[in-house]
Amino acid sequence: MAETLTRRSPLQGWSTQFAATPPAATLTEEPFVTMVDLWVDPAGAGGAEAARLLGLTSLPTTPGTYVAGPDSTVIWFGPQEWLVTSTQRGGEALEAELHEAIAATGGAAVDVSAQRTTVRLRGAHARDVLAKGCSLDLHPRVFGPGAAAQTVLALAAVVLIPLDDKGTDYRIIVRSSFAGYLADWLIDAAMEYH
Repeated sequence: MAETLTRRSPLQGWSTQFAATPPAATLTEEPFVTMVDLWVDPAGAGGAEAARLLGLTSLPTTPGTYVAGPDSTVIWFGPQEWLVTSTQRGGEALEAELHEAIAATGGAAVDVSAQRTTVRLRGAHARDVLAKGCSLDLHPRVFGPGAAAQTVLALAAVVLIPLDDKGTDYRIIVRSSFAGYLADWLIDAAMEYH
């Protein structure tokens, strides 16, 4: 008899601890977000085709930024590298669609959905919690909507995305192997605001 594998997020057992965080710094996991690494020349035909497929006029080319399309977010990772995230498209399907769009141009698309998970930090003290373990200037005038940073939070490499212009809503993308560590750290850092 074949065994069935059950899909589990890296923070599946953390809902009780997250629910106990104060309203001024609430934590939730956004599990199973599709993530595809995309490598392509943004100025070439492959870049234009990938952007069209994602519903964008072009891929973001400014360092430290992201662009949201109708059903995906494209985060600049390097001059010819992006992380494409989606809650609407499956990883294998998005990888295949992007691969087909860029195949003739020598680019690559790889589904890395199982590699990371996403934590959402919201509340009046969200920025204060992040400032305890991140050296970036997180003021919304500097780090607001449209910005994205690959940085270190506590001791974990993360992708940090501000979602509002008040410093009260952030998406944190973390590698699965560091998710438990980061969750512990965030809960501890948030408890001051109970």
